[in-house]
Amino acid sequence: MSEEATGQTTDTAGGAGGAGQQGIQVMLDERELRTIYSNAYRFHTTADEVVLDVGFNMPNPNPNPQAGQQQLLFKVTDRIIMSYSNAKRLAMSLTQLVKRYEQQFGEIPTQPGQPRRQS
Repeated sequence: MSEEATGQTTDTAGGAGGAGQQGIQVMLDERELRTIYSNAYRFHTTADEVVLDVGFNMPNPNPNPQAGQQQLLFKVTDRIIMSYSNAKRLAMSLTQLVKRYEQQFGEIPTQPGQPRRQS
């Protein structure tokens, strides 16, 4: 399925492309594409790589009654390992994406229950 067919556009695909690399056509192979939902993430780092665990927070199905507080379980479903240069390009792309969204729909709250502010 092409980018046009999904109605989505991206500045880069898989870190390929960017400034100084015009004229490169990136073909997408989505035959092994998996879609996951994520509402939580965590980072690990090494000297050479960024490790991003994604998944979702959910109430702990086996809470410890002695803890005396609500417990969440972070269910890690996928791990992404990338170089720091790819992580930086991803961060820049996400920043641009969020800026465009907020220009159109208003500021996105970062705390749960916080109302969205309109521009």
